[in-house]
Amino acid sequence: MAMTVHCDIVSAEESLYSGLVEMIVAAGTEGDLGIMPGHAPLLTRLKPGPVRIVKQNGSEEIYYVTGGFLEVQPNLVTILADTAVRAEDVDSAAAEASKQKAKEALDGNNSELDSGRAMALLAESLAQLRTVEQLKKKYGNK
Repeated sequence: MAMTVHCDIVSAEESLYSGLVEMIVAAGTEGDLGIMPGHAPLLTRLKPGPVRIVKQNGSEEIYYVTGGFLEVQPNLVTILADTAVRAEDVDSAAAEASKQKAKEALDGNNSELDSGRAMALLAESLAQLRTVEQLKKKYGNK
């Protein structure tokens, strides 16, 4: 049996996951992080993007977080997300529309958004689309 560590994924609204995992991959502010049992203690900020967990039985789940923190302790990994949803619940059409709206604002074709908000919207929509892509890879483009 593979080594495991307990993982909790929580947001202000709900607890999305609590159980044993073999590995966690998340988008940290300094790059993607891979966490396995025995990892050194760590506290890092998360940026918007996918969080992939490999559960004790080898199955995988993917979540989308808008940011937050990841904390690694000897027997526990906690993801405290600003907002989190299961990847299956990400609306790819809405993310694509947000991406287009942000690009138009950055090109000067949409005065509804200032450039700072447009850049934030673009980053978030790209992170959502990256999460959807990971989900498609997992299920073979179904």
